[in-house]
Parts: sequence; C-alpha cells; structure tokens
Amino acid sequence: MRETFDIVVSGGGIAGLTAAAAFGSQGYHVLCVDPTPPIMAEADPASDLRTTAFLQPSVRVLELAGLWPRFAAHATPLQVMRIVDAGGETHEPRVSHDFNAADISDQPFGWNLPNWLLRRECVARLQDLPNVTFRPGIGTKSLTTRETAALIGLTDGTMVAAKLLIAADGRNSPMRAALDIGVRTTRFGQKALAFAVTHPVAHDNVSTEIHRSGGPFTLVPLPDRDGTPCSAVVWMETGPEVARLAALPEDAFAAEMNLRSCGVLGQLHLVTRRTVWPIISQIAERFYGERTALMAEAAHVVPPIGAQGLNMSLADLTALVDIATPETLGSPKMLRAYHNRRYPDVALRVAGVGLLNRASMIDARPLRDMRAKMLDAMYSTAPVRHTLMKMGIGVRQ
Repeated sequence: MRETFDIVVSGGGIAGLTAAAAFGSQGYHVLCVDPTPPIMAEADPASDLRTTAFLQPSVRVLELAGLWPRFAAHATPLQVMRIVDAGGETHEPRVSHDFNAADISDQPFGWNLPNWLLRRECVARLQDLPNVTFRPGIGTKSLTTRETAALIGLTDGTMVAAKLLIAADGRNSPMRAALDIGVRTTRFGQKALAFAVTHPVAHDNVSTEIHRSGGPFTLVPLPDRDGTPCSAVVWMETGPEVARLAALPEDAFAAEMNLRSCGVLGQLHLVTRRTVWPIISQIAERFYGERTALMAEAAHVVPPIGAQGLNMSLADLTALVDIATPETLGSPKMLRAYHNRRYPDVALRVAGVGLLNRASMIDARPLRDMRAKMLDAMYSTAPVRHTLMKMGIGVRQ
C-alpha cells in the first residue's frame, strides 16, 4: 500500500532537516529522506567541519521549527565583521575595518555553530515530532507529478505520494533533474579548506575575513576549546593551491596557515583535520515544478562569503512556510508565489557574492591596491556602510 504524506522532503542536510522540522511543527504530515545518514560527531572521519553563521532573519523560522532553543545553547555570537586587506608586498594587514552590528541593531549579526552539531540537534528535534518520519539511508530516485500529487519513488523500492515535494537534495538534485529544470553554473577554479584552530588572542566575537589573493581566509568565532580561544577557518584558494596545502605535513601546513592569517589572532594551532570543498555559483532557471518546490542548493549555490549560503536556504523555507496553507499546499498558485518571492533576491545575491569572490581572488598588485581603496571608501561613508550591512544580513530597509 502506497504511503501518503502532506510533504516529502528530498534531502537530509541542514536545510532539508530544518524544512521537515518547520512543517512538522506546523502540524503537517512529513517524510524526510536522504541516501546518506547524517554525521553527528566531530570526531567521525566523514564529519562536516564547516560552520554555519545564522544571520538575524533566519532565527524566526528556526524558532518556528523548534530548533532555535537547541541551537542557542551552543552558538557563538558574531558581533563584528572585520575585513582585512593584506594585499601589499608582505603578508601584513594594511587596511582593516570593523563592521559592528551595534551600528544597525541591538542584536549580533548572527550566531555561529558547527555543521555536525546542527545535524545532531535537527535529528533530535525530528524525533520529538510524531507527525514527521525521517528515513536516513534512503533517497529519492524517480518522480511523476500529477495535478493533485507528486509520486516519488524511493531507493528502497517503495513509492510515496505527497501534495508537495520539497527538493532540498543538493546542487546535483535528482528531483530537479527529474523535472528537467536547468541550471546556470559559474566555476571559479577555486576550492576551500575548512578546519578549526585554537589561538592565544581572544576572538571577542569578531569574524575576520583576510583578503590577499586566491580568495578570503576567514576566521569565524567558536566556543573555547579546553579553555583556549577557538575559531573555524574557511581558506579559499585556487584548486591546485588547495591540493598542495591539503597534502602538506601538519607542521608545513601550520607555517603556511600562520603566514596567511597575518598573525591577527596570534599563532594558530590546527585542532581538527583539513577538509576540502568545491566552490561554484549556481542558480536554477526556476524554483518550482508541478507539485515541487526547489530550495537550498537544489535552487542556488554561492561561495562561502558573508554567510549567505544556508541563510538564503532558510529564507527559501521562510517563504514556503509563510505562503503554504493546508488548502493550497503544492498548488500552482502557491508555487508561483514562492518563485516570485525568492528568485529576484537569490539572483541578486548569487551575482553579488560572485563579484565579491572574484575581487577576493585578485592576484595583480595594482588591482589589489584598488580593492583596498574601495574597502576604505565603503567604510568611510556611514550611510553606505549601514546599507551594506543591512543588505548582507537580509534586514529589510
């Protein structure tokens, strides 16, 4: 007998798990599947060592999903975004400006947490919701849509039906492919190293982004580790350079890491393994198909600059939750409204983050000098600075 749900979520990453929790908390009957069981311990060899900074507007949907109380206990506030240009002759800061959330809000810009911990807390929340079923180790493999329902074939051979399919199944989304929705992809020739470090200088809830060439070197605050200040690092470089860095013995890597960090937090000490991630921009040609909504990386991908990625995904979810009603769930009207609400903002952010990334990659000295002058100009004009901060965190003007 075929099982029927209000909503099937294809994808058990942080975005998919959060979608299942949000709609489950609203009383919908939800199934969430993912072919890869979530890794929920830092020490696991396959764990995701990246972190996520939840910006202010994301908190509302996390509260609705019953997740924010679970996250808040582990979160590190991000009060200041520090942009450092080190593009001179030597690896030293030559321009440094602080963008302080206090200038525009009584709240921090956001709150940072490790991705493996987020998955752990999301799964725990789903276990508290009797109307949500989570089946890790099972994926979606086929899709047939009708006016009244989506029929989804799962990898265990079963078929399920839903009023709405939410495709949150990644940048190579099988559900997007099944709907024949195209994507536009930009490749930067970059990859990112992600790892955690301790350091003698307290981060004081300041996220520091250091620009030289190849991409930013970003230090994002984490809770102290065994009494020592700790930060997550995302180090973006060209693909060949990341391959070289990833293969270095730990001592040699530490020397390169400390040269690139310009000593802004003192001597960095590697405390986790190094993981490597590809860097692209991507946007789907539309964010819906019959009985289907695309969200998160199935709809859009951006480089890890300005904490845009998962926050854009949660903005997708916020729109879906706001627009959906039991009567209109999965209807053409609902799905068109979702696309119209999200696509213009996403397209603007994909383009904007892509431009920022290319600026951070600049190798030629004259262009690096121009980049430093532009940072000075942005910071020196308070209205411009405040507008950029509000746009960055997604606060409406």
